[in-house]
Amino acid sequence: MTLDRDAFFIDGGWAAPATTGTIQVVSPHSEQVVATVPEGSTADIDAAVAAARRAFDEGPWPRMSPEERIEVIQAFSMLYAGKLAEMAELITIEMGSPTSFANLAQSPAPWMQIESFLAIAREFAWEETRPGALGGDVIVRREPVGVVAAIPPWNVPQFTTISKVVPALLAGNTVVVKPAPETPLDTYLMAELLAEAGVPAGVVNIVAAGREVGEHLVAHPGVDKVAFTGSTAAGRKIAAVCGEQLKRVSLELGGKSAAIVLDDADLGATMEGLKFVGLMNSGQACVAQTRILASRKNYAAVVDALAETVSGMSVGDPADPATEIGPMVAQRQQERVEKYIALGQEEGARLVVGGNGMPDGLSTGWYVRPTVFADVDNRMRIAQEEIFGPVLSVIAYDDVDDAVRIANDSDYGLAGTVWTADQEAGLDVARRVRAGTYGVNTYTMDFAAPFGGFKTSGIGREFGPEGLEQYTELKSIYPTAPAM
Repeated sequence: MTLDRDAFFIDGGWAAPATTGTIQVVSPHSEQVVATVPEGSTADIDAAVAAARRAFDEGPWPRMSPEERIEVIQAFSMLYAGKLAEMAELITIEMGSPTSFANLAQSPAPWMQIESFLAIAREFAWEETRPGALGGDVIVRREPVGVVAAIPPWNVPQFTTISKVVPALLAGNTVVVKPAPETPLDTYLMAELLAEAGVPAGVVNIVAAGREVGEHLVAHPGVDKVAFTGSTAAGRKIAAVCGEQLKRVSLELGGKSAAIVLDDADLGATMEGLKFVGLMNSGQACVAQTRILASRKNYAAVVDALAETVSGMSVGDPADPATEIGPMVAQRQQERVEKYIALGQEEGARLVVGGNGMPDGLSTGWYVRPTVFADVDNRMRIAQEEIFGPVLSVIAYDDVDDAVRIANDSDYGLAGTVWTADQEAGLDVARRVRAGTYGVNTYTMDFAAPFGGFKTSGIGREFGPEGLEQYTELKSIYPTAPAM
């Protein structure tokens, strides 16, 4: 597999970069350079936006029928299905996602998104006729927004890219994708598949670049909508720019979600579930439920069971199918997580498992020891701030009302779970916690349902018909004048 690249995907082909800057893609496991790709400049973004603008204003894509666009994206889906293993391998190489997770969520899940959006688009009300309140009929159309800037993060790059690109395309928009500099490789494969599927020139353009160039894309006057996944801090800045320009925006941001363990929960099954919901992708997930809420009655038992579970997890080479916890994406992320581990001890939390220092048997790589803190007060920074690493905090509650209060005592509202033998009691808790997605004895994302967050966890929704609607504008047409 050749990983080095020397061009961007602009206007339907491979375009030479405007400058000589490069991005070195470094393996988080070996700390060795695995690929070199061009680093996008503002001139490259200008070229990509210009191509997308022409394709939208003059090209065939927005003027095709929904059925014609669906046919092209269906061809893309078929090609994508044949590249799932290669896509997962690329993401493991570039960001260190354990292959066990990559082969579950980093490529099959994006493909499932494509298929789900295709099914939704086939039944979507692109144009409908309603009886008017003043007499006569009203035609209501859903038309494309225009040029979309899609900005995914590095942790689940294809998952978040597909969640923007595919609904945008099905709605008739054109797109400029700015992948994170840590994870540009997967988008090159995606570009090849889109071109092979017959997506017209200029409809999708891809330029990997850093933050400053991304800011140029967000503020670009040729962009009609920004779709961003990333930190809440970055989301605030993007929202401010879009607000000033009255530009459409959807933001999928951070989380500090809680998993509530009720006293009747099966501890064995709960611990297996918490391994995934708390530590998926080595803890580098916005939906990771890193606050574990246990009753004072069962607190010691939950802490002991969680400690045993986490201490038994395999940490190491992400390419090893047995690995459950891989490295952090970059040295800066490793250092960030280690600072929070030190902070937790300074705040008075009790370190039960893990702590700072390299995991046993590893001498290179940006690894962090999976860590469990007990005796955590929900006001501590480790309980309020998104760490984005394998660090869990166990917080005591008095009763169910108190558990719901603690779960809601957060600036975020992205996800959560409750673990219980009583389904109805679990559903009652789920309805009371202010989070955009919630699970009872499980956590998943169904691509037929909307995904997104309350409070500072974002604006707008992805997936489902609601996710497709994010890329449309509503137009009302009055075919006949009502009698007055």
